[in-house]
Amino acid sequence: MPYSENAEFIRLFQAYTGSATSIGAHFGQTAGRAAAGDPLIVATGFDIALYPGGGAPPTIEGYRLSNRGFKETAAISHLGPALATLAWLREHGPDGVWRADAQELLDATRATREANSVALWRDEIAAPSFVGRAESIAAMVDYACRLTERFLERSLADESYLTAERLRADYLEGPAEGLPVPFNRVMVATFFLTGMDLGHRLISWFDGLDLPWERAMVVIAGRQGRPTAGVTLDSNSVAGVILAASRGRLPSERLLIAPHAPVFPMHDGGNTEAVQALEHDYRRLWSSMTAMSALGEPMFAGYPRFKPEARNLTELTPDTRSVHQMPAVSGPTDWLALTTRLRVVLEDPRQLLSGAVTDYASAQLVQNANRPEAVTVPGLDGEPYPALQAENPAVHAGAPPPD
Repeated sequence: MPYSENAEFIRLFQAYTGSATSIGAHFGQTAGRAAAGDPLIVATGFDIALYPGGGAPPTIEGYRLSNRGFKETAAISHLGPALATLAWLREHGPDGVWRADAQELLDATRATREANSVALWRDEIAAPSFVGRAESIAAMVDYACRLTERFLERSLADESYLTAERLRADYLEGPAEGLPVPFNRVMVATFFLTGMDLGHRLISWFDGLDLPWERAMVVIAGRQGRPTAGVTLDSNSVAGVILAASRGRLPSERLLIAPHAPVFPMHDGGNTEAVQALEHDYRRLWSSMTAMSALGEPMFAGYPRFKPEARNLTELTPDTRSVHQMPAVSGPTDWLALTTRLRVVLEDPRQLLSGAVTDYASAQLVQNANRPEAVTVPGLDGEPYPALQAENPAVHAGAPPPD
């Protein structure tokens, strides 16, 4: 027989929750009023807003669209997975599909190498955190493109060459002749540069706000990266930067990740009305979620209480066979940990692909007074990249190395 909800039970259900006049709603509203004067930070996939409290208008910082060089460095980062995908397609895909894709990748890589120059990174992209490294970055990009072209050309000439084994030996890891820098290091370097730029700008912004971090309310709202990514504290790179910017003063339990929370429209530097309109909703969300924990002690005194686990990254050894989170990085030459992080972001759907080393980059910035020039970029600084090769010296600074 058809089911019909019982009216009396529904009334009881709604007495605590499910309506704007319920006990739960009054609970959230009361908790929200108590925190109305506390600073509220809301990060979406593109912007971060600070609501100072007391009805003051928000201050907004765009961090994705203003991330200069993000797509350029990501284009180089993607070359490794692109070649691995081609090898998989050659073995498992429809006949010949890999070949057309390989040719397109080869043509795009050649065009990128031609467009690459010191001037591009120094004068056009001109990311503040890249200052002083334009020649090194241009040389790394030139090397990465030439290495990729060589691998693709050989694969197109002899498709039996396009295997995972050859990819690891001749391109990603080595040892192989003509591989002074394994491409794994290029991927770490490009991810680190992206993370360092994001961290540098956000840390600078937060430092200028002089926040009472101990009272700050933080919400990471909406989707971050791919649909399954960034839903935990350890996998959300923006959350990691915010915690780093607080210099340990922000209690981790005051930072909520809310993938289903409303997201204010992308801010373009114009009016803040659309951002300000959601302040009440964000404050009510944060307050009602965190206030719920206040019921734990009166209801369950004597039972173990919940305490967020401190972020304690696993330290790898040569015998480590698997990890359940990002491993700790002991320094810029800890290639076991750094390369393992590349694998983790591919295999763990919770991770942001570009966030492989963002937390490490942010921590290094904090340790060095937010001075990017004082930070060692693993995979870039000190690596033996050949000097930038160029057919047009007027466009590309640097002389080609001798044969």
